[in-house]
Amino acid sequence: MSSLTDRYMRKVEKSAEQKLQEKMDALSQRTGMSESDMFSFADYDEAEAEKTGYSNYSYWRSTLNMFMKNKGAVVMLVVMLAIIVFAVIQPYLPGQMDPNLCNMDPLTYITDRNIPPNEKYWLGTNVIGQDLWARIWAGTRNSLIIGFSVAAVEAVVGIIVGVLWGYVRKLDFLFTEIYNVLDNIPNTIILILVAYIMTPSMGTLILAMSLTRWIGMARFIRNQILIIRDRDYNLASRCLGTPTWRLIVKNLLPYLVSVIMLRMALAIPSAIGSEVFITYIGLGLPLETPGLGQLIDDGRKVMMNAAQRYQLIYPTILLSIVTISFYIVGNAFSDAADPKNHR
Repeated sequence: MSSLTDRYMRKVEKSAEQKLQEKMDALSQRTGMSESDMFSFADYDEAEAEKTGYSNYSYWRSTLNMFMKNKGAVVMLVVMLAIIVFAVIQPYLPGQMDPNLCNMDPLTYITDRNIPPNEKYWLGTNVIGQDLWARIWAGTRNSLIIGFSVAAVEAVVGIIVGVLWGYVRKLDFLFTEIYNVLDNIPNTIILILVAYIMTPSMGTLILAMSLTRWIGMARFIRNQILIIRDRDYNLASRCLGTPTWRLIVKNLLPYLVSVIMLRMALAIPSAIGSEVFITYIGLGLPLETPGLGQLIDDGRKVMMNAAQRYQLIYPTILLSIVTISFYIVGNAFSDAADPKNHR
């Protein structure tokens, strides 16, 4: 049987060679060129041969390209960065006033209370004569520090706990019980208790917000790890003896970059909103440490007076710009960081 197959294959190959030779002869007659003139053997280059399986795909370059296609998000990113940079450098610019200084008229020694915006006080003054322009940027700076600090703690603790919770099976029961206990305690109660017991300060607010915010991130990371933990490439890596830390860093976390960045971007305006709330009930930052929540609370007290309503409008506008820009940029970056959207 095998001999019949071999004879058939040789017959097919011979027939194909004959047809190819006939076509080559016909082409030579039409062009007047010999076969050696029409064709030449290509030199073998091992380096070039290796490039046949090479891809210049870069995850972060593709993420950046996808993000840049969203023009609205790019505009909001520029606005957000401009606010952050100006909030940092504002105290060092010439002609800036002390945000805690109660300004007085040098002739009458009367406090410049509730002065509307003018050439001296660009955004006016508050009820005790403090420059609203300086206080708004100092408040933005302090609120951003709180927001970034809380987001960083949430990301670090949430990712570490979430990965251990989802990957190490023996820890599942322990972390599940911890999650059930902490998740059933209202975050508002924790904020109020910590702010009431401890001395009012930025550190107190950061601690109060960070105590339970990480559990949402940890739970989400744990669920994602459970989905991709036992996929074929992870099983193959474990069979080849890949260390656990390398498997987590190289195989698991890259799939979660988009959701991690989104949750961090949303954590910052959420923390600022919590600072506004805790200040509203009188347990926020001390008077000498302005924050956007404190400024909005001060403006709320005089909002019924039309001539002093600017004290509420300006910090509210800036808070809205910050929160909206973080939300839009975070969503856009999350979509761009998803490998499924890369071309």
